[in-house]
Amino acid sequence: MKDKKSMPDNTPPSPERRRFIGTATVAAGVTLVPGLMLIEAAQGRPEDQPASSAVRWGMLIDATRCATGCDDCVTACSTENGWTPIAEAAHPRQAPQWIRKLELEDPLTQKETNLPMLCQHCGDAPCIDVCPTGASFRRADGIVLVNRHTCIGCRYCMMACPYKARSLVHEPLNDTQKPDVPRGVGCVEACTFCVQKLDRGDGTTACAEACTAAGNDAILFGDMNDPDSAIAKRLRELPTKEVRADLNLDLGVRYHGI
Repeated sequence: MKDKKSMPDNTPPSPERRRFIGTATVAAGVTLVPGLMLIEAAQGRPEDQPASSAVRWGMLIDATRCATGCDDCVTACSTENGWTPIAEAAHPRQAPQWIRKLELEDPLTQKETNLPMLCQHCGDAPCIDVCPTGASFRRADGIVLVNRHTCIGCRYCMMACPYKARSLVHEPLNDTQKPDVPRGVGCVEACTFCVQKLDRGDGTTACAEACTAAGNDAILFGDMNDPDSAIAKRLRELPTKEVRADLNLDLGVRYHGI
């Protein structure tokens, strides 16, 4: 999972340039679809319902239940958030990395494991540490996001992420663009835990819903801070691991069966 790309030769843009970009973006409004501006779509939760640290949104993925050949979670995420899966992308190497299925094999035992991989929503996120503009940030409820207004597309966060979970928007945005999921060419993006669904009270993600509908029940989402939640109970019952636990990043995604 190590990112082998080298650091870019150019130095981070100056504060003056970042301020100019931010001002120009606000002034332009960044039209996404007729009648919708990025500024309007990026407001997030209502001011009277702020994200709370009392909640820690998290995900439990049971690799023993993840079916070979099933990519319903990927399709559901693509449909909900309006991005093109790698199988349909014109340039696969530039395809979005919101969620992808990894098929792993143990070289010693030849055991095969299917593993959905997405942003791990780290409590101590490397992407936030390296971001020169503060565009990468973590909400109080544990969701790691990117502010499209201040992202300058430097891709430092992509190189810092141990999970290759981030990607730069290269392709022109078309009619798959979702009003409540603003995206922008030249911005970095990743899984948001379907923040738009959470903020409207759905309480789960598109991938978890699709996995349940497929009968696999390999993805469980919920509030890890609530001892009575389904995910908290399962975390107490099952042995789980964090991917690259040696990095001590306090991940919001836990895996069973790896």
